[in-house]
Amino acid sequence: MTVRTFTMPKSLNESLAQSQPPISDAERPSNKDAQESFSPEQKEPLAHHGVKEKPGITFAAQDKLPKLPIPELESTLKKYQDVLKPLQSQREQQDTAAAVEDFIKGDGGELQLRLKKYATGKTSYIEQFWYDSYLNFDNPVVLNLNPFFLLEDDPTPARNNQVTRAASLVISALCFVRAVRREELPPDTLKGQPLDMYQYSRMFGTARVPTENGCQIAQDSGAKHIVVICKGQFYWFDVLDDNADLIMSEKDMAINLQVVVDDADETPIHEAAKGALGVLSTENRKIWSGLRDVLTRDEDSNNAECLAIVDSALFVLCLDYVEPETSAQLCGNMLCGTSEIVKGVQVGTCTNRWYDKLQIIVCKNGSAGINFEHTGVDGHTVLRFASDVYTDTILRFAKSINGQAPSLWASNSPDPSKRDPDSFGDVSTTPHKLEWDMLPELSTALRFAETRLADLIQQNEFETLEFSGYGKNFMTSTGFSPDAFVQMAFQAAYYGLYGRLENTYEPAMTKAFLHGRTEAIRTVSEESANFVRTFWAENPAIQKIDALRKACQRHTARTKECAKALGQDRHLYALYCVWQRAVDEEGAEAASSNGMSDGYSSPVDAGSGYSSPKRNSSVFHEESSVSPSPNSKQQVSQQMPALFSDAGWDKINNTIISTSNCGNPSLRQFGFGPSSGDGFGIGYIIKDDSVSICASSKHRQTKRYIDALEAYFLEIRRLLRSTQQKNKSPKASRAREVEDRPDTGAKRSKGRVIKGEEAPVETKEESDDDGLGGYGFFDAGMLQLALKASQEERDRPSERAIGNAKRSVGKKLRLNDY
Repeated sequence: MTVRTFTMPKSLNESLAQSQPPISDAERPSNKDAQESFSPEQKEPLAHHGVKEKPGITFAAQDKLPKLPIPELESTLKKYQDVLKPLQSQREQQDTAAAVEDFIKGDGGELQLRLKKYATGKTSYIEQFWYDSYLNFDNPVVLNLNPFFLLEDDPTPARNNQVTRAASLVISALCFVRAVRREELPPDTLKGQPLDMYQYSRMFGTARVPTENGCQIAQDSGAKHIVVICKGQFYWFDVLDDNADLIMSEKDMAINLQVVVDDADETPIHEAAKGALGVLSTENRKIWSGLRDVLTRDEDSNNAECLAIVDSALFVLCLDYVEPETSAQLCGNMLCGTSEIVKGVQVGTCTNRWYDKLQIIVCKNGSAGINFEHTGVDGHTVLRFASDVYTDTILRFAKSINGQAPSLWASNSPDPSKRDPDSFGDVSTTPHKLEWDMLPELSTALRFAETRLADLIQQNEFETLEFSGYGKNFMTSTGFSPDAFVQMAFQAAYYGLYGRLENTYEPAMTKAFLHGRTEAIRTVSEESANFVRTFWAENPAIQKIDALRKACQRHTARTKECAKALGQDRHLYALYCVWQRAVDEEGAEAASSNGMSDGYSSPVDAGSGYSSPKRNSSVFHEESSVSPSPNSKQQVSQQMPALFSDAGWDKINNTIISTSNCGNPSLRQFGFGPSSGDGFGIGYIIKDDSVSICASSKHRQTKRYIDALEAYFLEIRRLLRSTQQKNKSPKASRAREVEDRPDTGAKRSKGRVIKGEEAPVETKEESDDDGLGGYGFFDAGMLQLALKASQEERDRPSERAIGNAKRSVGKKLRLNDY
């Protein structure tokens, strides 16, 4: 009998024992070679659990991607001073300059050498430090780490009801899972260059698992089931077979989901809320770890099996009973849920979540979104998932009208309705309800978790702007990078409200490199500072536009540097981590490769079946170390380098305006919580003719800030139009050009010519962005906590199996009643 195992991450020592000699940088092919060798016969698949091996394309270029470069120390320090300068007084600039000089003459060079030595044979010099910064984070992930996407409504109104929309989205999501597992998902590219695809292997069957000493990322790479949460109650059923083929049609899925909704309705919502254990995933991570220990106290208990089923699910589908009316309410529901008390019990949708996993959320009226655990995936990756899922729902509907309509996928699952049921294998397609044993300590903990969550929700507010005056087309027609144009709007609106500049953060995607994530773009520059002051002063329009142009050009140049992994933030953070580990425990355990993980899982679970082809790129090599070679005479100072104790270091790691540009026409909004109690969290989407913005804060002037942004967009358009020669309508087609020809026909002169409002002609230019800026989200405010986190020895819980007992867990629902 087949036993399904939920594989916990292996220890570092186990991974090291299985590691292979790494490919050296000299042996690594170039990006150009990667493109030229992109033929099917040269592509090799990853060996996925339960999927037959065959040539695939998804991960074909992984071995050919370059590694993240470690920037030169002097270059990084110069950029560090440049990004701080407009945020500092003259005295603060002098202090930072002295700290930088001391770092260069002191520990800087030695730490740079240690970092380079440590990076030898590693997939990425920043990857382990990056994961540690996330996994050491003890605060609740809701509103602090997890971002959200709000999808556009289904273009077919008849499908915009909860069960129909949810069934359609789930089927499309499973098609995406199948494409990844069979390695048929075309790789992401940028200007023809292949991008890293590793994150896609970590999206499904994955959970963030808290322990007493931090979190782990665990994955069941052979997961075949999903979990549905409705009114705080949990249900599960299988959706894939061992070959990653779908075993349910959209009609079958709709029947199952309707069964779940009807069953959940049988329990009054205020009664069901008393057992809504999903609330526990919103707790402080150490508290949540202790509660998981209660759930798994007996490994063979019902609670332990229920928890394992949730952890190992492909993803979670949340069916909400609410119908948010405004865009801001929808965003709040997708990010943190609603808070509503009935008979002294929390019945808001905040009880209908499981924040440790990827969640698809569907409201009663069919409004849908995605909330995702952010440790292993960035916004760019989940955006591809959301976009493909949305596109597939439309194409499948089109195919029902015209059988010749195209498909998004290289191949499709055999029609489940035409298959022999025996071919599905050992699966259970009937929904089962998970019935937790509500121990007294769990009931008490659930109430306390809910009250803390309700407080957290009440401490945050959301406002949205769906600006339809213009978008990318207008910005590029006037010679501006759209991302830089909008970034200057954030600074100008803030300056108009508060009269000062603040540290502003935007992520730049670095997936052109192996296991690349993001680099931090510090958007405030001397040019942007000059622009906002010029804009708000009594100056001629041409002077304001000229200042804007210079600020945008500077932002674009900085973005391109960061996209090449030549920014300053990640490099300096890695140097800080190297120093901290080198001096910890007298430079022994934490300064060796064997102690580097501090008990955590490696960023890549070597036992999960997902890695870069031909190479165990996920594990640390035995010979790598952050300590100097035995012949090195120089030791790192036990005293913190002045660079890291300088006030500038605190300022750059305290983000007041945290922003991210992530989206396309499949999304209505994108957002996340503020990274600072004194700041704003701003997610934005630049579309061809509109800009969507979601701003969050802890009750600052959020609505006023949004209004200021709208006023700025209108004013800057007026200034641009006043400084440019008026011409044809921006939306005119080439057919209008015929009007400029000599009048040769009598017919053309008849009647009065009707002309619309004249505006600058919008001749599209190639955008400078090209996806480099903002495709991701790294909560920079979290970094400050990571810098102060203790480096205690951490223990990892042992592996445990779910086994085939899952089939008997929960009350089996009857389908024949529906």
